[in-house]
Amino acid sequence: MQDKTGRCLCGAVTITVRGKLGPVSYCHCSQCRRQTGLYYATTDAAISDVEITVRDSIGTFRASADAERAFCRQCGSALYWKGDGEGRISLMAGLFPNPTELESGYHIFCADKGDFYEINDGLPQYAASRD
Repeated sequence: MQDKTGRCLCGAVTITVRGKLGPVSYCHCSQCRRQTGLYYATTDAAISDVEITVRDSIGTFRASADAERAFCRQCGSALYWKGDGEGRISLMAGLFPNPTELESGYHIFCADKGDFYEINDGLPQYAASRD
């Protein structure tokens, strides 16, 4: 398996994954919509397989009592979502250049999606979390 390297818009933060990336999850919760303007498209990886460079350019925001969101302090790019105590991290799928070789997986928090778009791609949809 080849390493996957992605970066923020300005290049100040680079994320390299040495291991398997999961299917793309599309989160439609109100927090993700507010942060990105639409929905969050992430792929997950084991934290032990992820190397993040230029950490001083990363800002974090505790969006809930259970998780943090990270962004580049230079350009504002969303980088990841990480639940407390979890062994995995959800990385923004758009950080990785084409060809990503990522596969679409499913939609979560569909009960909270915006009223200005439809989900009609045939992927599984969950009202809340997939768990």
